[in-house]
Amino acid sequence: MEKLRDIRSDWKMGNIINSKLFHSILLFTVIGEFFLPWILCRYYDGYNSKTMAMSALGSLQSPVRVIYNAWLIWLGCFLAFAAIAYFFATKKDFPILSVLLLFSLGTFAVGAGLVSGIFHVNENKDIVSAASKVHGISAAIGFMALLFFPLINGILAFKQNNVIFGIICVISFILALIFFVCFIMGDKEQFQNTMLKYEGLWERLSLLCMYIPLTYKAVHNLLS
Repeated sequence: MEKLRDIRSDWKMGNIINSKLFHSILLFTVIGEFFLPWILCRYYDGYNSKTMAMSALGSLQSPVRVIYNAWLIWLGCFLAFAAIAYFFATKKDFPILSVLLLFSLGTFAVGAGLVSGIFHVNENKDIVSAASKVHGISAAIGFMALLFFPLINGILAFKQNNVIFGIICVISFILALIFFVCFIMGDKEQFQNTMLKYEGLWERLSLLCMYIPLTYKAVHNLLS
């Protein structure tokens, strides 16, 4: 009887990712990740989206910090739920990949979403506090975990004979890796007179590539 309940529970959680409501919220969340900062930066004098990371919108000096930090908490909660749903949907046929998917998306949801929304950064990176340290470490771990999300999805797609999606995911991973390296290098003083200084741009481009598997799945489900 207990085993039957577990099977029913797995089926319900796995079936969630086939619903149009789930993918509508997912698409809204992914779009909001870029659209909301674009709106908020207009109310933050001195904020430069090309050279400043999105996390600065949630700093103590930001007039829009409450809205942005609330968004990060929402992002973390929903993506954590999505990670669990994807885990249950794939664990039967691909147990190892399902755990990797859960770890990748779940770690990002908690680190770069929930924790980052609770612990703020300072606009000036030279000012370090306990909160900014927690934010920096958790966000960095979250981003590095999500970096491999397209690659894991690509491997899963090839195993399911979905070659087109697999190729898209692999290309997304390569581009995300390149942009992420540029983002990391952009924080170094010796690169401030080069194209790498556009830290905010590289962050957004890397995040965009990491989100491509989610966007593809959402759009594909809504159009089918």
